[in-house]
Amino acid sequence: MTEHTVRSYGEELNHLTAEVTRMGGMAEAQVADAIDCIARRDAPLAQQVVARDARLDTLQLEIERKAFKLIALRQPMAVDLRHAVAALKISMSLERCGDMAKNIGKRALILTEADPMTALTRSIERMGRLVQGRLKDVLDAYTSSDVQRAISVWSRDEEVDEHYNAIFRELLTYMMGDPRTINACTHLLFAAKNLERIGDHATNIAEIIHFEITGEEIISERPKLDALTQ
Repeated sequence: MTEHTVRSYGEELNHLTAEVTRMGGMAEAQVADAIDCIARRDAPLAQQVVARDARLDTLQLEIERKAFKLIALRQPMAVDLRHAVAALKISMSLERCGDMAKNIGKRALILTEADPMTALTRSIERMGRLVQGRLKDVLDAYTSSDVQRAISVWSRDEEVDEHYNAIFRELLTYMMGDPRTINACTHLLFAAKNLERIGDHATNIAEIIHFEITGEEIISERPKLDALTQ
Protein backbone atom coordinates (compact mmCIF):
# COMPACT_ATOMS: atom_id res chain seq x y z
CA MET A 1 0.00 0.00 0.00
CA THR A 2 1.51 3.35 -1.04
CA GLU A 3 1.84 6.35 1.24
CA HIS A 4 -0.74 8.19 -0.86
CA THR A 5 -3.21 5.30 -0.50
CA VAL A 6 -2.68 5.16 3.25
CA ARG A 7 -3.18 8.92 3.55
CA SER A 8 -6.33 8.80 1.39
CA TYR A 9 -7.71 5.94 3.48
CA GLY A 10 -7.07 7.85 6.71
CA GLU A 11 -8.75 10.92 5.27
CA GLU A 12 -11.84 8.88 4.41
CA LEU A 13 -12.10 7.60 7.97
CA ASN A 14 -11.59 11.09 9.40
CA HIS A 15 -14.20 12.52 7.04
CA LEU A 16 -16.69 9.88 8.12
CA THR A 17 -16.10 10.78 11.77
CA ALA A 18 -16.47 14.48 10.97
CA GLU A 19 -19.78 13.85 9.21
CA VAL A 20 -21.13 11.96 12.22
CA THR A 21 -19.96 14.78 14.50
CA ARG A 22 -21.77 17.31 12.26
CA MET A 23 -24.90 15.18 12.33
CA GLY A 24 -24.61 14.96 16.11
CA GLY A 25 -24.59 18.75 16.38
CA MET A 26 -27.69 18.95 14.20
CA ALA A 27 -29.49 16.29 16.27
CA GLU A 28 -28.53 18.02 19.51
CA ALA A 29 -29.92 21.33 18.19
CA GLN A 30 -33.14 19.59 17.14
CA VAL A 31 -33.62 18.14 20.62
CA ALA A 32 -32.86 21.49 22.29
CA ASP A 33 -35.35 23.31 20.05
CA ALA A 34 -38.00 20.63 20.58
CA ILE A 35 -37.72 21.17 24.33
CA ASP A 36 -37.88 24.96 23.87
CA CYS A 37 -41.00 24.84 21.71
CA ILE A 38 -42.77 22.80 24.43
CA ALA A 39 -41.52 25.05 27.24
CA ARG A 40 -42.28 28.35 25.45
CA ARG A 41 -45.38 27.23 23.53
CA ASP A 42 -43.55 28.39 20.42
CA ALA A 43 -45.47 27.28 17.33
CA PRO A 44 -43.08 28.77 14.71
CA LEU A 45 -40.11 27.02 16.34
CA ALA A 46 -42.07 23.76 16.46
CA GLN A 47 -42.75 24.08 12.73
CA GLN A 48 -39.02 24.56 12.13
CA VAL A 49 -38.17 21.45 14.14
CA VAL A 50 -40.61 19.40 12.08
CA ALA A 51 -39.33 20.79 8.77
CA ARG A 52 -35.61 20.37 9.61
CA ASP A 53 -35.89 16.64 10.26
CA ALA A 54 -35.44 15.91 6.55
CA ARG A 55 -31.87 17.28 6.72
CA LEU A 56 -30.95 14.68 9.32
CA ASP A 57 -32.50 11.92 7.23
CA THR A 58 -30.48 13.00 4.19
CA LEU A 59 -27.21 13.20 6.12
CA GLN A 60 -27.76 9.78 7.69
CA LEU A 61 -28.22 8.22 4.26
CA GLU A 62 -25.05 9.92 3.04
CA ILE A 63 -23.05 8.61 6.02
CA GLU A 64 -24.48 5.15 5.45
CA ARG A 65 -23.48 5.25 1.78
CA LYS A 66 -19.93 6.38 2.59
CA ALA A 67 -19.50 3.81 5.37
CA PHE A 68 -20.62 0.94 3.15
CA LYS A 69 -18.39 2.15 0.32
CA LEU A 70 -15.38 2.41 2.62
CA ILE A 71 -15.96 -1.06 4.05
CA ALA A 72 -16.48 -2.60 0.60
CA LEU A 73 -13.54 -0.96 -1.15
CA ARG A 74 -10.98 -0.61 1.64
CA GLN A 75 -11.85 -3.77 3.59
CA PRO A 76 -10.73 -2.26 6.92
CA MET A 77 -9.78 -4.51 9.80
CA ALA A 78 -9.65 -4.29 13.60
CA VAL A 79 -9.91 -0.72 14.91
CA ASP A 80 -10.51 0.82 11.46
CA LEU A 81 -13.44 -1.49 10.87
CA ARG A 82 -14.84 -0.58 14.29
CA HIS A 83 -14.53 3.14 13.41
CA ALA A 84 -16.52 2.66 10.21
CA VAL A 85 -19.21 0.51 11.83
CA ALA A 86 -19.48 2.90 14.79
CA ALA A 87 -20.04 5.84 12.44
CA LEU A 88 -22.80 3.91 10.69
CA LYS A 89 -24.55 2.81 13.89
CA ILE A 90 -24.26 6.18 15.63
CA SER A 91 -25.72 7.97 12.59
CA MET A 92 -28.72 5.64 12.77
CA SER A 93 -29.26 6.45 16.46
CA LEU A 94 -28.97 10.17 15.72
CA GLU A 95 -31.52 9.87 12.93
CA ARG A 96 -33.93 8.27 15.41
CA CYS A 97 -33.27 11.11 17.89
CA GLY A 98 -34.22 13.52 15.13
CA ASP A 99 -37.44 11.61 14.48
CA MET A 100 -38.35 11.89 18.15
CA ALA A 101 -37.55 15.60 18.25
CA LYS A 102 -39.83 16.01 15.23
CA ASN A 103 -42.57 14.11 17.08
CA ILE A 104 -42.18 16.41 20.08
CA GLY A 105 -42.46 19.39 17.72
CA LYS A 106 -45.75 18.04 16.37
CA ARG A 107 -47.06 17.62 19.92
CA ALA A 108 -45.97 21.16 20.74
CA LEU A 109 -47.98 22.54 17.82
CA ILE A 110 -51.13 20.93 19.22
CA LEU A 111 -50.36 22.03 22.77
CA THR A 112 -50.07 25.70 21.77
CA GLU A 113 -53.81 25.58 21.04
CA ALA A 114 -54.66 24.20 24.50
CA ASP A 115 -54.72 25.98 27.85
CA PRO A 116 -51.25 26.33 29.44
CA MET A 117 -50.25 23.63 31.93
CA THR A 118 -47.23 25.36 33.41
CA ALA A 119 -46.33 22.90 36.17
CA LEU A 120 -46.38 19.92 33.83
CA THR A 121 -44.53 21.79 31.11
CA ARG A 122 -41.76 22.64 33.57
CA SER A 123 -41.44 18.96 34.50
CA ILE A 124 -41.09 18.07 30.81
CA GLU A 125 -38.50 20.81 30.38
CA ARG A 126 -36.43 19.55 33.34
CA MET A 127 -36.43 16.04 31.91
CA GLY A 128 -35.59 17.43 28.48
CA ARG A 129 -32.57 19.35 29.75
CA LEU A 130 -31.29 16.19 31.43
CA VAL A 131 -31.66 14.23 28.19
CA GLN A 132 -30.11 17.05 26.17
CA GLY A 133 -27.11 17.06 28.52
CA ARG A 134 -26.64 13.30 28.18
CA LEU A 135 -26.75 13.55 24.39
CA LYS A 136 -24.18 16.37 24.43
CA ASP A 137 -21.88 14.42 26.76
CA VAL A 138 -21.96 11.26 24.65
CA LEU A 139 -21.34 13.20 21.43
CA ASP A 140 -18.40 14.95 23.09
CA ALA A 141 -17.14 11.52 24.11
CA TYR A 142 -17.35 10.39 20.49
CA THR A 143 -15.53 13.46 19.16
CA SER A 144 -12.72 13.15 21.72
CA SER A 145 -12.62 9.31 21.80
CA ASP A 146 -13.16 9.53 25.57
CA VAL A 147 -14.28 6.09 26.71
CA GLN A 148 -14.60 7.13 30.36
CA ARG A 149 -16.99 9.93 29.47
CA ALA A 150 -19.03 7.48 27.42
CA ILE A 151 -19.20 5.08 30.37
CA SER A 152 -20.32 7.97 32.60
CA VAL A 153 -23.29 8.58 30.30
CA TRP A 154 -24.05 4.85 30.18
CA SER A 155 -24.00 4.53 33.98
CA ARG A 156 -26.56 7.35 34.47
CA ASP A 157 -29.28 5.85 32.29
CA GLU A 158 -31.73 5.35 35.15
CA GLU A 159 -31.85 9.09 35.92
CA VAL A 160 -33.94 9.66 32.79
CA ASP A 161 -36.26 6.77 33.69
CA GLU A 162 -36.80 8.26 37.14
CA HIS A 163 -37.87 11.58 35.60
CA TYR A 164 -40.15 9.85 33.11
CA ASN A 165 -41.87 7.73 35.78
CA ALA A 166 -42.43 10.80 37.96
CA ILE A 167 -43.95 12.71 35.01
CA PHE A 168 -46.14 9.73 34.12
CA ARG A 169 -47.61 9.68 37.65
CA GLU A 170 -48.04 13.46 37.65
CA LEU A 171 -49.91 13.35 34.35
CA LEU A 172 -52.19 10.58 35.58
CA THR A 173 -53.04 12.65 38.64
CA TYR A 174 -54.02 15.61 36.46
CA MET A 175 -56.13 13.48 34.11
CA MET A 176 -58.00 11.80 36.96
CA GLY A 177 -58.56 15.13 38.68
CA ASP A 178 -59.86 16.93 35.61
CA PRO A 179 -60.92 14.91 32.52
CA ARG A 180 -60.76 18.08 30.44
CA THR A 181 -56.95 17.86 30.61
CA ILE A 182 -56.79 14.35 29.14
CA ASN A 183 -56.06 15.45 25.59
CA ALA A 184 -53.25 17.86 26.50
CA CYS A 185 -51.81 15.45 29.07
CA THR A 186 -51.72 12.68 26.49
CA HIS A 187 -49.61 14.83 24.17
CA LEU A 188 -47.29 15.72 27.06
CA LEU A 189 -46.99 12.03 27.91
CA PHE A 190 -45.94 11.22 24.34
CA ALA A 191 -43.41 14.06 24.46
CA ALA A 192 -41.96 12.66 27.69
CA LYS A 193 -41.79 9.18 26.17
CA ASN A 194 -39.90 10.54 23.17
CA LEU A 195 -37.43 12.20 25.52
CA GLU A 196 -36.99 8.91 27.37
CA ARG A 197 -36.24 7.18 24.06
CA ILE A 198 -33.68 9.85 23.14
CA GLY A 199 -32.02 9.10 26.48
CA ASP A 200 -31.94 5.42 25.50
CA HIS A 201 -30.22 6.29 22.24
CA ALA A 202 -27.60 8.33 24.12
CA THR A 203 -26.90 5.20 26.15
CA ASN A 204 -26.75 3.10 22.97
CA ILE A 205 -24.22 5.53 21.51
CA ALA A 206 -22.13 5.24 24.69
CA GLU A 207 -22.04 1.46 24.23
CA ILE A 208 -21.02 1.86 20.57
CA ILE A 209 -18.19 4.23 21.55
CA HIS A 210 -16.94 1.78 24.19
CA PHE A 211 -16.79 -1.02 21.64
CA GLU A 212 -15.24 1.22 18.98
CA ILE A 213 -12.37 2.21 21.28
CA THR A 214 -11.79 -0.99 23.28
CA GLY A 215 -13.07 -3.71 20.96
CA GLU A 216 -15.06 -5.09 23.89
CA GLU A 217 -18.73 -5.04 24.87
CA ILE A 218 -19.72 -3.50 28.21
CA ILE A 219 -20.20 -6.62 30.31
CA SER A 220 -22.27 -5.11 33.11
CA GLU A 221 -26.04 -5.01 32.76
CA ARG A 222 -27.31 -1.58 31.78
CA PRO A 223 -28.49 0.34 34.90
CA LYS A 224 -32.14 0.91 34.05
CA LEU A 225 -35.39 1.33 35.94
CA ASP A 226 -38.56 -0.15 34.49
CA ALA A 227 -40.09 2.78 32.65
CA LEU A 228 -43.87 2.90 32.91
CA THR A 229 -45.94 2.10 29.80
CA GLN A 230 -43.10 0.42 27.94
